[in-house]
Amino acid sequence: MEIRYVTGPEDFKSYQTGRIRDEFLIGGLFKPGEAKLLYCHADRMIIAGVCPVKPVSLPAGAELKAAYFLERREMGVINIGAKGSVAVDGKVYDLDARDGLYLGRGSKDITFKSANPSDPAKFYCLSTPAHHAYPTKKIAKNDVEPVNLGTPAESNVRTINKYILPGRVESCQIVMGLTTLKDGSVWNSMPCHTHERRMEVYVYFDLPENAMVFHFMGRPAETRHVVLRNEEAIISPSWSIHTGVGTSSYSFIWGMAGENQEFTDMDAVVMKELS
Repeated sequence: MEIRYVTGPEDFKSYQTGRIRDEFLIGGLFKPGEAKLLYCHADRMIIAGVCPVKPVSLPAGAELKAAYFLERREMGVINIGAKGSVAVDGKVYDLDARDGLYLGRGSKDITFKSANPSDPAKFYCLSTPAHHAYPTKKIAKNDVEPVNLGTPAESNVRTINKYILPGRVESCQIVMGLTTLKDGSVWNSMPCHTHERRMEVYVYFDLPENAMVFHFMGRPAETRHVVLRNEEAIISPSWSIHTGVGTSSYSFIWGMAGENQEFTDMDAVVMKELS
């Protein structure tokens, strides 16, 4: 399991491109037959990608010092690949593309599987410490209530699908969802914001082979950009904006953890303050 430590905003001002990518970008998430795990010390989030060509289980690893992966944790999963399944303590949850799953604290035996190994599932997973055992629950894409935002004039028409949040699927910390931009729109989360009480992670996908997203981060008056390609993720600390513009439309999964779970707990940034 790779480890990433917390970076402060003052240090960030001096980072060049290579250092920013080393500290915040997560690549290689969906290599067939592998499970990639990264432990981020910002709110102790674990980011994982699992692309099984044969059944794959998540080990606790020495980093957690736990008997099993979710002994003291919870996890959210969204499948962005072909059909697959997640077995949780003997119960199998079939997940089509864009179906999700919440796994509560205390779930012991977790196994990821693809329905067709030659066309594997791609399970994107976020895990955080948990103080309570909420029930494991499948989140079918057709049961997620969409929220439509943006305007064509601002090139940010998008549909926000909220998968894990209070009143929808209960969790201790995790808030998780999936946003898809309409054809012709390229901006996400613009106008942008920060939220001092939570960190966030984005994974971009549905990008054509030669397309990319210019993801912006940093304090509003001290921004930097990072180039991301299909199925790459980026860590956003609580002090940083998180917004991006693509060379085409795309989708991304957002996940947050921290002090609260209020989706609207955002510190809006006035456009003229960006630089």
